[in-house]
Amino acid sequence: MEVIYNILEAVIPFEFIKYPFMANALVAIILITPVFAILGTMIVNNKMAFFSDALGHSALTGIAIGMILGITNINVGMILFAVVFALALNYVKNKTTYGADTIISVFSSIAIALGLAMLSQNGKFNTYSSYLVGDIISISPTEILYVFLAAIFVYTFWYLTFNKLNVISINTTLAKSKGINVKKIDNIFVVLIAVMVMISIRWIGILLINSLLILPAASSRNIAKNMRQYHLFAVLISLFSGIAGLIISYYFNMGIGPIIVLISGAIYFVTLLGKKK
Repeated sequence: MEVIYNILEAVIPFEFIKYPFMANALVAIILITPVFAILGTMIVNNKMAFFSDALGHSALTGIAIGMILGITNINVGMILFAVVFALALNYVKNKTTYGADTIISVFSSIAIALGLAMLSQNGKFNTYSSYLVGDIISISPTEILYVFLAAIFVYTFWYLTFNKLNVISINTTLAKSKGINVKKIDNIFVVLIAVMVMISIRWIGILLINSLLILPAASSRNIAKNMRQYHLFAVLISLFSGIAGLIISYYFNMGIGPIIVLISGAIYFVTLLGKKK
């Protein structure tokens, strides 16, 4: 990490980069935001915005169940529960005739209520309330390594399955007729979202993480003329929002996560106006 710190100090003309915790936050943002942008484009294409939101809400239940099972690493408890939650939700969604938004809302409501009920026992919720808004400046070099490995996995999955996911998002019957294993790819996709959301949620926050997934992709969709631009603009918007949010939060002493979301939201409305023109 020392080499990375030196490079950042040489390239970035802001004093905050001299502090290791801010440098760590910047490296994390540079790693996380493009991954979220790529996942967000696939989530928006597959009309799964509510799905990723429900996953974020399930984090509280994952923490609570991890405590009951005696899992000392909170992230492990959250990831295990999120994977089960995602697969169960996906299974029920595909087996019922109700709309997907209804099923997702049911799962989301139950998950957040169960988590709050379990964590509120004996006043334990206050210990984990920081997960609601996140704190990216607390990220450590070891955790940055985990994010980096997860990012490599996301990019690999995206490279290998993008065309298949695109066909599935257009028409599942068409995808099946082309020999695409829709169920398998869909399950891998939701597990991937679950793992990435849970890895990042302590730094981004339960209340904000879905916004960081959806807003850059939605903004990009307003102005992109083709699929290549769609992904490129989403990554650039996500990166810009993350870095600008970190700088603004440092100089104005404000929460990083909310500022990033506000910048992303402002960009969305600007691109929406541009689309109308």
